[in-house]
Amino acid sequence: MLAQIKHIYEHKYKLLMILPILLVVLALLQIGSQTITTGDFIHRGVSLKGGSTITLNQVEGLNPDELGSFLKGKFPGRDIEVRTLTTAGTITAIAIDTDAQQAAEIDAITKVLKEKVGLEKVQYSVEVMGASLGESFFRQAGLALLFSFLLMGIVVILYFRVWIPSLAVIAAAFSDIVVTIAIFNLTGMKLSTAGVAAFLMLIGYSIDTDILLTSRVLKRKEGTVMDRIYGAINTGLTMTFTTLAAVLVALFLVQSEAIRQIMFIIFIGLIIDMIMTWIQNVGFIRLYLEHKEKKLQHKVN
Repeated sequence: MLAQIKHIYEHKYKLLMILPILLVVLALLQIGSQTITTGDFIHRGVSLKGGSTITLNQVEGLNPDELGSFLKGKFPGRDIEVRTLTTAGTITAIAIDTDAQQAAEIDAITKVLKEKVGLEKVQYSVEVMGASLGESFFRQAGLALLFSFLLMGIVVILYFRVWIPSLAVIAAAFSDIVVTIAIFNLTGMKLSTAGVAAFLMLIGYSIDTDILLTSRVLKRKEGTVMDRIYGAINTGLTMTFTTLAAVLVALFLVQSEAIRQIMFIIFIGLIIDMIMTWIQNVGFIRLYLEHKEKKLQHKVN
């Protein structure tokens, strides 16, 4: 079985490249469809689009899931998320994030909460973020991602000084981010500022494995091309699985929603990165080397 997989990987690499290309095409279709339908290419949370947060500071006896279902039933047209705030693993407060920004809209929600949990007996606070402020945060986060990607591309091109392998590295990182965004959208989760930080981290993780592969194959001369690729795979997968183990521990044990979102995005991104690096990028590098070898043979003849 292992020998058959190795044979396919070595001799059918052009056919294997259909998988990452198909994933990217489907991801772009999902993102495009969502943009047309909702006006946003990704689901945004309150911190990135504006809204209000009602924080209940006395939570004894309150069930967050039940409270969330109750509010969504009362306000079916509203974007409402109920999350817990913890200290040392103990729930200390419940935060209700909504897209309500007007005083009348917030009053309607607090009125329903008074009937449900008796707000006059519970200490609570209300924070409002305007749409323009949320939009500004989102725009700045987008610019941070764009500039980090551009600067990364410049560093890669300057390091390798060869256009096609450098573009292959950039393409792999781009594919990783795009497919991860599409999968994130399909989960229905709302992106927060913490999630933006996760995507910035993901660019670094993706580029790390791609540079490892490209430098091993192009800059080293010992062994065959496949020997150098397998050497890079051994190192790269060790790095990836070590990170995945740490991410899974945090994903299941940490209660903070912000950290859980960061870990979830990195987890999905690392899984996709294995496909984009060890199938897509390997394929591009092998095509480049084969084309280069044919040109040399043509010159000799």
